[in-house]
Amino acid sequence: MSLRERLEAVNVVTAITYAEAALPRPPTARGTQAYQDLKSHMHKTLLDRIDLEALDKMTPDHLLVELRSLVEAILQEENIVINDVERRSLVRDMQYEMMGLGPLEPLLADSSVSDILVNNYRQVYVERNGCIERTEVSFVNDAHLMKIIDKIVARVGRRIDESSPMVDARLQDGSRVNAIIPPLALDGPVLSIRRFSTAPLTMENLVDFNTLIPEMAEILASLIRAKINVLISGGTGSGKTTLLNILSGYIPPAERVITIEDAAELQMQQPHVVRLETRPANIEGKGEVSQRALVRNALRMRPDRIILGEVRGPEAFDMLQAMNTGHEGSMSTIHANSPRDGLLRLENMLGMAGMPPQPRIMRAQISSAVNVVIQVARLSDGKRKVVGLQEVTGMEGDVITMQEIFSFRQTSVSESGVVQGYFSASGVRPKFGERLRTFGINLADSLFDPARRYM
Repeated sequence: MSLRERLEAVNVVTAITYAEAALPRPPTARGTQAYQDLKSHMHKTLLDRIDLEALDKMTPDHLLVELRSLVEAILQEENIVINDVERRSLVRDMQYEMMGLGPLEPLLADSSVSDILVNNYRQVYVERNGCIERTEVSFVNDAHLMKIIDKIVARVGRRIDESSPMVDARLQDGSRVNAIIPPLALDGPVLSIRRFSTAPLTMENLVDFNTLIPEMAEILASLIRAKINVLISGGTGSGKTTLLNILSGYIPPAERVITIEDAAELQMQQPHVVRLETRPANIEGKGEVSQRALVRNALRMRPDRIILGEVRGPEAFDMLQAMNTGHEGSMSTIHANSPRDGLLRLENMLGMAGMPPQPRIMRAQISSAVNVVIQVARLSDGKRKVVGLQEVTGMEGDVITMQEIFSFRQTSVSESGVVQGYFSASGVRPKFGERLRTFGINLADSLFDPARRYM
């Protein structure tokens, strides 16, 4: 691989020290057109100066040192006068530009940032603690932003151009990336990055965040150990994938797990995991591999459990078939505002798969496959909560019957905007309690006491 290819592909985040990442940027010079012009000039000059043959075998750490030396030499040769802070910022920006993702690197190094939202080359927003705020980060122009997008999608073997102006991809740490460019995006390229923690969250973390209570955590862990089919429902950014990651940690290590995703982002902890990812069509419109094809193939791979990152189309039919044919304990997520809406969406997806439009048959298929629906939500104060735990109990006539086990009740919103409420049980003893007992799991009756309120 040539050095230019390595400069496009290597991830330098870990190679640059946190001291450099925290280095103060000049408050005014960095945002000026003069500084942006200097960066562009320096970038072009570096590409012309780099000796590809001499540097081709260098390690990333050595490349960083070499880039720093070249920037210093160019500044001296061209008699460019800048102060010390600007000089160090320029060196770091060139390292980011040549070996990383340019202006996005400081945001990616910031553990408090959960989402990076690039509206255009001038506007970059981030989400911290559930609140969206604008940053001072910007790109030189649309071409500069497009270069960063191309670098991201090329690393996972995907493409984005006028013939295919939308793409889903991922970073090396599993963070989810979506990009859309003109002519669909009217104001220039748009980039969205959903961050994932380098250290996966645990159920204890969710309890500490008050996303759910210990009693609910105990029930959820028991559901996974007892191989009960679970569907996680919620809106965008509600924490569906995070909860799916955490629940998967309760799968016994001896089981063979197959994950299927559009863009691989699940962080499985088991030793026996096979990860599959869809593939979009090539420039000729051929070679696409859909989630449905992967689910069908997974059934031939002797899985104990199948985990579908998100069900959104015809693959719903094959997923339900798998749940009904010996692959118990399978899980997936779905976009829906309530558990009932989630089952309704599944019904619509069965129609997309070509299943005869007979509601009773489709609902019977769903009710026999899905045992529990977990509803998660992002509240108005930005906090995520498990707002509902419902069990699918069967059918009455043509209607799927469900019963609520636990829920979160919102009572008010404080003056500071914090949502007030409490968790409580409905008092209903779930039918899955019998299955839990066959797996040696006995839940205390006090867990389901409706008189108790958990703040």
